[in-house]
Amino acid sequence: MSCIALLTDFGTADWFVGTMKGVIAAIAPKAQVVDLCHDIPPGDIKAGAFSLLASYRYFPRGTIFVAVVDPGVGGPREAMLAEAHGCHFIGPDNGVLAFALAGGPPGTGGARQSASVFRPPLADQPAYRIRAIENPDYRLPAGGSTFHGRDIFAPAAAHLSLGKTPGSFGKKKETFVELPFPVPYRFKGKVQGEIVHIDRFGNAITNLTPRDLESLPEKARKAIVVKARGKGFPLAEFYGQASEGKPLSVAGSCGFLELSINAGNAARKFGLKRGDPVQVA
Repeated sequence: MSCIALLTDFGTADWFVGTMKGVIAAIAPKAQVVDLCHDIPPGDIKAGAFSLLASYRYFPRGTIFVAVVDPGVGGPREAMLAEAHGCHFIGPDNGVLAFALAGGPPGTGGARQSASVFRPPLADQPAYRIRAIENPDYRLPAGGSTFHGRDIFAPAAAHLSLGKTPGSFGKKKETFVELPFPVPYRFKGKVQGEIVHIDRFGNAITNLTPRDLESLPEKARKAIVVKARGKGFPLAEFYGQASEGKPLSVAGSCGFLELSINAGNAARKFGLKRGDPVQVA
């Protein structure tokens, strides 16, 4: 039995997540189901994609990831099943799976230290295989058009965990909706990046990794400060190296530099948002 990991924007106040688990239990009662995250901001595809990227490497090979952040539910976007990195990824073809499909194999201990990992592989060297989920045998009878997590994605994951082959789900797809991950660059001797995610603690996660700082002169590396919205975040090894309430930047758990406040909320205090530029000097 494969592990089935669920990531959604459904929250836990309604019946949505529990119903998906019920569908899985009815089809594959021995499947191990893990709640990866259900508090993605409603409809925030980029937040879902980043959360999946940051976490999937720590699951065993063969895991089936079901990511449902689907503001276009019921529309023309396809349901898709992807094989990549020894795992399976199921969800709407709207970009929520894109970072993970381009992100490298599981078990590498966090984000790989190169922004090029987020560039799609060459067309003649695919790192993934994709199919549409079309077979009615692996769906529930249509119960409206607003809950594909229950009617399409959960049953597909359950049947896949029972050993159904990906080829039996539907036709091959040559492309999928990509979600370009911003790549850091050098400009006038400085490293430029941007904020790609805000976590619930108010840490602003950037697209910069410690390796991106290696290109700076040695003298500069000894006094690195990451700047965003005119505020400096001195580089530290851990939160407690800064006094309580003081800003800092630190290599976070998923391998990217975070802009933080020790015992505070950096995003709220400084008005940091996803997409804000950051600069290392």
